[in-house]
Amino acid sequence: MNDSSWGAPPRAEYWGQAPDQGPFPAGPAYGEHEVEQTRPMPIVPDAGRDGEYAGDSAQNDDRDHRDQGAARLSGPLFRDEIPQEPMSAPEPPPPEKKKAGRDLRAAIGVGVGLGVVIIASLFIVKALFVGVIAVAVVVGLWELTSRLEERKGIKAPLVPLAVGGAAMVVAGYVRGAEGAWVAMALTALAVLVWRMTEPPEGYLKDVTAGVFAAFYVPFLATFVAMMLTSDDGPQRVLTFLLLTVVSDTGAYAIGWRFGKTKLAPRISPGKTREGLVGAVTFAMAAGALCMQFLIDDGQWWQGLLLGLAVAASATLGDLGESMIKRDLGIKDMGTLLPGHGGIMDRLDSLLPTAPVVWLLLVLFVGS
Repeated sequence: MNDSSWGAPPRAEYWGQAPDQGPFPAGPAYGEHEVEQTRPMPIVPDAGRDGEYAGDSAQNDDRDHRDQGAARLSGPLFRDEIPQEPMSAPEPPPPEKKKAGRDLRAAIGVGVGLGVVIIASLFIVKALFVGVIAVAVVVGLWELTSRLEERKGIKAPLVPLAVGGAAMVVAGYVRGAEGAWVAMALTALAVLVWRMTEPPEGYLKDVTAGVFAAFYVPFLATFVAMMLTSDDGPQRVLTFLLLTVVSDTGAYAIGWRFGKTKLAPRISPGKTREGLVGAVTFAMAAGALCMQFLIDDGQWWQGLLLGLAVAASATLGDLGESMIKRDLGIKDMGTLLPGHGGIMDRLDSLLPTAPVVWLLLVLFVGS
């Protein structure tokens, strides 16, 4: 091929016939013999750029030289020469082991520590155990009112609730149900008056939350102190605690191992009907043993009924606090007890169970 015909740009008259010449342009380069040899070469696209051609203009020459190496390496011929390894199907992930929802070591350690404190205070000095109840009530009120203010902007007055709650527990121990009701009424009145010292905006929701907190935590806890006043008071309180803990443990163990059918998915997705069966079974068995061996004049069949009632009230109490936590958008009421959450996360099933056990024991064996 003639180098001049490839490298030099074509003249204007190359594609047409000049008016003053013959059928072919003059000159040795464009003789008749060389017409066949000077046909334009087919334009080959530059593989390095889309829509541009090599030698398209003098302006692109420099870029062509710079991109020449890259174009050769990244062109389709070069890619086709690379052997393609067959795509292997991704291996399915190994099945996940079912895990418990909390740190069992921490939960067991904290539970054992609390049990030691409770048993020691319960059987050594009754008044000391009343103090333990009062401390738990005050801490529970602090957790509840703090979460209400953080998540909902509800400012339930803590000072009258804490003072009134502790007084309520002591009044129940000293004066029984009558003293507990009087202390409850005075606490509610103190909440109304205390909140008057602040602006009126939100007054109704604040005092409503305060009265609810006074009933939910200290008033229900007062029934534990009232159980303690009987001659076999420590045994009654121990029965109450054992049945509630056994009910929760049975629900947790059976539900974690065999639970499939949700009990109340909108309230607490972790609870199952199989777990409820475990709670009832464990609580009834523990109730029969406790009534037979711990409670004076108690009968095993009474323990079956007591265990059934405890399983129901403990489950409802747990679901009730779950409703509160879902409304607040939190998982736990606090972080004071590792593996358990807060004090309120341990009192959730105990508080509504206390009046149930107190009433049934009074009906079965008297006060």
